[in-house]
Amino acid sequence: MRMKLAFLAATALIIAPSLTLAAEKGGVINVATIGEPPTLDPMASTADLVGIVTQHMFETLYTFDKNWKTVPLLAEAMPEISADGKTYTIKLRNGIKFHDGSDMASDDVVASLNRWVKVASRGKQAAAFLDKVTATDPSTVTITLKQPYAPLVSLLAFNNSAAIILPSEKQDEPMKDFIGTGPYMLKERKADQYIQLTRFDGYTPRSGESDGYGGARHQYLDEIRFVPVPDANTRVEAAISGQYDYIDSIPVESFEKVKASSAVEPLVLKPFGYPVFVFNTAEGVAKDVAIRKAIRQALSMEDMMAAAFGSTDFYALDGNIYPKNFVWSTDAGVEGSYNLADPEGAAAAAKAAGYDGKPIRILTSRQYEFHYKMAQVAAEYLKLAGFTVDMQVVDWATLTQRRAEKSLWDIYITHSPFLPEPALIGSLAPTSPGWWDTPLRKQTVEAFSAEPDADKRVALWADVQKAMYAEIPYMKIGDFNAVSAKSKKVEGVEPAPWPYFWNASIKK
Repeated sequence: MRMKLAFLAATALIIAPSLTLAAEKGGVINVATIGEPPTLDPMASTADLVGIVTQHMFETLYTFDKNWKTVPLLAEAMPEISADGKTYTIKLRNGIKFHDGSDMASDDVVASLNRWVKVASRGKQAAAFLDKVTATDPSTVTITLKQPYAPLVSLLAFNNSAAIILPSEKQDEPMKDFIGTGPYMLKERKADQYIQLTRFDGYTPRSGESDGYGGARHQYLDEIRFVPVPDANTRVEAAISGQYDYIDSIPVESFEKVKASSAVEPLVLKPFGYPVFVFNTAEGVAKDVAIRKAIRQALSMEDMMAAAFGSTDFYALDGNIYPKNFVWSTDAGVEGSYNLADPEGAAAAAKAAGYDGKPIRILTSRQYEFHYKMAQVAAEYLKLAGFTVDMQVVDWATLTQRRAEKSLWDIYITHSPFLPEPALIGSLAPTSPGWWDTPLRKQTVEAFSAEPDADKRVALWADVQKAMYAEIPYMKIGDFNAVSAKSKKVEGVEPAPWPYFWNASIKK
């Protein structure tokens, strides 16, 4: 089943690292992250921070190249797919070792994928289509589906709620032993201080050139340390002073300040993605779609984006889930539903819907400062519309825990990169926090997921977006560019939605 690329090569988000032929081995880099990851089990979380750290430790059968095409990683090649689209035969690479020295084989893959469909939100998404996973021989796995499921390989490639491969005897829930096949392995974790990864000498990279997340993964560094630095302004000052070698998620207003530094240089990922307000459709005030529509009617996307990103150099207003350079771009459902900024009309709509003054609980974090700034603007517009607002500002790890509890929130604020396959969008799964589970969701999402023809899938995605605007499981606010910073002494690190450091080296 041919999958059309999600966007043009000229606008690829990931750029192949431009490594020198004589990259030096050795050294340690310190990476400042937005906080402490809630877990190191990438199956158990959709938090980007978890994926950023753990993609160095664990690997999946497939991954994405610089153009977001799925490519093999632990698999030897792309799967052989039967004519009816229901059987995937996957050959595994030979000679792959886990961090404990054991060899990877098909029984490890079967056990891991069975754990994935139980533990991971995206695994649960695939589970409805899955019949069985079997080990055909020590180096071959067969996945049998109940019906065709076009997003399967993309789901298997994604590092978020990831289908990582673990030893068959290390399948505990929750994870106890952090044993993967990645180029780096866990040495030590000190909560709120650092996560220390060291080179895995038993690692066998793929042959060929590095290509986005695909291709060869080089181990030039001895060690990578991920250090939580929750305050955005502290990250900026640490960047300018040269305290860290890579600094994630820099506020855009600090761009010129970072650019003027002698120690670091800014990295801009353009376009990166979009901030979203996710609604709790299962419990609380926002369970009523009429209330969700009134909330949307009240809000100014333009004012929220301006507060969060300042200059239009860093943001754009766009109600389409995907911008125009993506094959998935459509304006279905957008007209009359985006950037309305009508608190007076929203007040009337809320009254007609029976709003009784209960607080709208907005869950956000200052570790992503732009989330917090959008929440502040949203709160003022909602108050103008007569809503009572309870803004709960917590650290990101707490937010990811609270959003799993249906009784604790009405809106949480997050963001997403533009994903190569729309089925990867977490809110499309009824098990994802927000719990959108209606007949319209089932009809549109399942039709889109089951269709193997690439051109037909584009039209079916328009139906999904229209359903999202009709029922509002989440609201897209706009498009934005992401800014980070890296030391001028570090080579081999390029802008990427989930920055990776297996190709990084330090100038001597």
